[in-house]
Amino acid sequence: MQFDRREVTLDFDLSNEQAMIRKEVRKFAHSEIAPVAGELDETETFSAELTRKMGEIGLFGMFVSEAYGGQALDYLSYIIAVEEIARVDGSQAATIAAGNSLGIGPIFYFGTEEQKRQYLPRLCRGDALWGFGLTEPTAGSDAGGSQTTAVLEGDEWVLNGSKIFITNAACELSAGVTVQAVTGTRESGRPEYTCFIVEHGTPGFKAVPMHRKMMWRASNTAELYFDNVRIPAKNMLGRRGDGFHQMLKTLDGGRLSIAAMGLGGAQGAYEAALKYAKERHQFGQPISKFQAVAFKLADCALEIECARNLLYKACWLKDRNRAFEKEAAMAKLYCSELMGRVANHAVQIHGGYGLMKDYNVERFYRDQKLLDIGEGTSEVQRIVISRYIGC
Repeated sequence: MQFDRREVTLDFDLSNEQAMIRKEVRKFAHSEIAPVAGELDETETFSAELTRKMGEIGLFGMFVSEAYGGQALDYLSYIIAVEEIARVDGSQAATIAAGNSLGIGPIFYFGTEEQKRQYLPRLCRGDALWGFGLTEPTAGSDAGGSQTTAVLEGDEWVLNGSKIFITNAACELSAGVTVQAVTGTRESGRPEYTCFIVEHGTPGFKAVPMHRKMMWRASNTAELYFDNVRIPAKNMLGRRGDGFHQMLKTLDGGRLSIAAMGLGGAQGAYEAALKYAKERHQFGQPISKFQAVAFKLADCALEIECARNLLYKACWLKDRNRAFEKEAAMAKLYCSELMGRVANHAVQIHGGYGLMKDYNVERFYRDQKLLDIGEGTSEVQRIVISRYIGC
């Protein structure tokens, strides 16, 4: 038997650039976000100032070509940035993740040259934010159940309908949204879906902020209403009928950013619990010395390491233009549910203090729940994975 003796390298090291991104984003998160995260959460305040600062350090458009104002970095670099922001605050991580994967992504990947040059530069600077209009009051996980319609009249499309739970769509920086609408019926009898670019200020388009959220209270979430909204034909994103495909491809990449939020949030909650366990003394010693606590922390460290390897592998596949959809679903599912387990342990280790807003683990515990639901619920991820493995 002959073996190929060529050298094969399996490298788990980050590049110098990726390591620098982690270092600088972590420093920014601790100096700029950490001091205000609790107050912004308590008052349900979206901070345009903080968002602009995140834009100034290059957190928007990281994977976009330099020709459109981006940094042309790999996807893993972007995911590392989301992870580090989420390690401190889920709300600001949500602004970055949605702003990139859901706002910038569809225009960059599917837009015309004119659309890219018109919208991407200011989005990549963080001067403006863009929403992703998919979810409706009666169509969440079932994206094929959308009821928003678009009818072509001459050289204009007329939109009617509504969307809900749309991030970055109703704040002072919101510039517009990408909207999926039904534009007809296919030969198979199924609806035809097409995506459109709708700018704020268009007559008939209204975006209303949503409040009283349990989690991500400092991020912007909106309900969108379209009442005979007329937009020029050139505002169609890509080709007619490609909307559903565009949305699915967008969600594939978006799952990686949600996974990064789960990983980063788990890391933050774990570090808070470890620090507290070393400082809190009971029965004459730090509670970290008690096996019941030490085992919880050991399990957290173990699962975080597993999650990071899974997520980074999915990004590695995407960056090499290889199939990554299965791994993206796995990473989203595992990382999001992992944060729930770690945040639960963190609160338990803090005891009664873990229930108080004075400690960050309370916020981590609340923020996690959205990760089980957004970008496809945990149940949907299991359906996706089961199809990939041939069930």
